[in-house]
Amino acid sequence: MSTENPGPTSSRVEISEEASRNTLALNPLVAIQGQDLLDSAGILFKAVINEPKVATEQWLAFVGELSSIVSGKSERAPKAGDKRFADPTWKESSLHSGLLKAYLAWGEAVNGLVDKTSLGAIDKARAHLVTEILIDAVAPTNAMLTNPAAVRKFVDSGGQSLWHGLRNYVDDLTHNRGMPSMVDTSAFKVGENLAVTPGAVVLRNELLELIQYTPMTATVRKRPLLVTPPQINKYYALDLSPDKSMIRFLLESGIQTFAISWRNPTEAHRDWGLDTYVAAVDEAVDAAREISGSEDITMMGSCSGGITSTAYFATLGSAAEKKIKNLVLAVCLLDPNSAEEGAFGCLVTPETMRAAKEMSRLRGFVDGHDLARMFAWMRPNDLIWNYWVNNYLLGNQPPAFDILYWNADTTRLPAALHGDYLDLYFTNPFVNAGKLTLNDKTVDMSKVKADSYIVAGVTDHITPWKGVYKTAQIMGEGTTFVLSNSGHLQSLLNPPTNPKASFMIGPVGAGTPDAFQASAEKRKGSWWLDWRDWLHVRSGEEVAAPASPGSVRHPTLGAAPGTYVFE
Repeated sequence: MSTENPGPTSSRVEISEEASRNTLALNPLVAIQGQDLLDSAGILFKAVINEPKVATEQWLAFVGELSSIVSGKSERAPKAGDKRFADPTWKESSLHSGLLKAYLAWGEAVNGLVDKTSLGAIDKARAHLVTEILIDAVAPTNAMLTNPAAVRKFVDSGGQSLWHGLRNYVDDLTHNRGMPSMVDTSAFKVGENLAVTPGAVVLRNELLELIQYTPMTATVRKRPLLVTPPQINKYYALDLSPDKSMIRFLLESGIQTFAISWRNPTEAHRDWGLDTYVAAVDEAVDAAREISGSEDITMMGSCSGGITSTAYFATLGSAAEKKIKNLVLAVCLLDPNSAEEGAFGCLVTPETMRAAKEMSRLRGFVDGHDLARMFAWMRPNDLIWNYWVNNYLLGNQPPAFDILYWNADTTRLPAALHGDYLDLYFTNPFVNAGKLTLNDKTVDMSKVKADSYIVAGVTDHITPWKGVYKTAQIMGEGTTFVLSNSGHLQSLLNPPTNPKASFMIGPVGAGTPDAFQASAEKRKGSWWLDWRDWLHVRSGEEVAAPASPGSVRHPTLGAAPGTYVFE
């Protein structure tokens, strides 16, 4: 990690933690393009032109509030928890206090304009999204002269902070497509300080590598666990640094663990669809069964990897095959209509999805970097302006944080898979049986049954927890549902050493998510410990740990983390 211009440690940690709550994953935003934001801005502009009376009223209200601010009568203050204005200067300086109140009053007037127009509910939501982006962009904290911390840093450093900030800006223009860097990538290297749990690749096909991890106990449970990660990010989110590695925790708990590492597709792989991925997963499952000597396995899928796992599992049921004994799904929406509960549901429409599908078809893939840029503009305070201030105005290096490094290590989605995922919004096959056929096998959740453990995050904006609760209901009554006290990725990276961890747990019934929340058992600590106990009961007898990875049929092809992770 670079030590040049480190800035306050607590501030750097806060930036890292805040951004890590907004990590990238496959979600409705894969259907959103820049044009959708422009269209939303057009809706707002037309409303202002067509309803001048409303615009005039809001302007006069704003001018009146300015008079109150100048006379010292305004009690306006930022929302609790708004860290942009945590510097004491915003309260102690009458100039800065007045500037802040004027900014807040202007933002309220702009939002009030949207509220008072005759726009429909969806168009109002779209207009609000645009105005929030605009309001956040012009915050006084984003300008050098009106950010007291930046001015203080400039004076204290003798102007060096400005020079370092300009250097960071030029570097981002050159190497990061003009976006502020979220992470100091020089601090990490996969295979050296990330994804370092020992193991070996025991299967490689065109789509995936299968990694078998080296046991850490003398005996292991016979039934193995196979992890299926999302396709839009690399697999090692569950094997970051050793202190937060879920893979390592499973091994220390005596669970034989396998993980899929997806290949990063190119335009040449544009025709890889969900059926292609399901067939590849089947090959990985058969390899894990053969190597472990177990007739069936426990399968775990997170986010879009959970969709792939469930689609595969459901096709097994229609063919009367028995390969999956238990199914673990984390932050996974099986009912895509539940995504409307997310922050950006107003932009997810049949029209936007069809346009996105056509764009990826023409290009051959969806680029994770493009998705990350669009996602950042959906949450600019957390993913853009935080770093604008830290990197450019304060002249600090971006933080070195393993989750953010993984988040920046994006992949591509082949056009066919992207289209298949978008089609789920129209067919909803996990709710409507017979709407999806993969490799001549029909997806029908009523024909499959497995002990299921479903995990959600209460502050997850990517896969909202109430939608994940619907996933648990699809899996059937008696399914264990866990609601972690964190967000999308933090709900998974929740080791027992986390002092802030807590969760709710209980069986799933036919009631509402709110009913579950009201009746669920509340526990302190990590859900990993409960999950470990759940797995032990369902993972068969204890047997001697294998002396070496692979088998005669599936010899080792190289050490973990394999080769696909570096593509």
